[in-house]
Amino acid sequence: MIDHIGIRARDYKKSKAFYTAALAPLGYGVIMELTEEMNLGYIGVGFGIDRKPDFWVGAGEPNGTVHIALVAKDRQTVDAFHAAALAAGGKDHGGPGVRAHYHPNYYGAFVLDPDGNNIEAVCHK
Repeated sequence: MIDHIGIRARDYKKSKAFYTAALAPLGYGVIMELTEEMNLGYIGVGFGIDRKPDFWVGAGEPNGTVHIALVAKDRQTVDAFHAAALAAGGKDHGGPGVRAHYHPNYYGAFVLDPDGNNIEAVCHK
């Protein structure tokens, strides 16, 4: 089981703003931020639900692009994620809808973040 995952962002402030807006419909918020002033050798923001950061965005050059899928509680939340991500500057990479080739109830939406990562919200109901 994965405890947490981290990605790098060329423009940390832009990506932090993007993810803060895009993940809000999924219940994710900023849980922790590690700043330059802390002298930890890492600048980043940890998003999560209920006090535990499990998705990190750090300042730095991305090492390629990734696909990350986050669970949505229902289809309306998938729709809200997609709309919020586009409003925050994301690029559409597959609007909300059923992807029956995965299974009959797979409802997802895909956006590209500022660095080209494929971020998905999915509901299996």
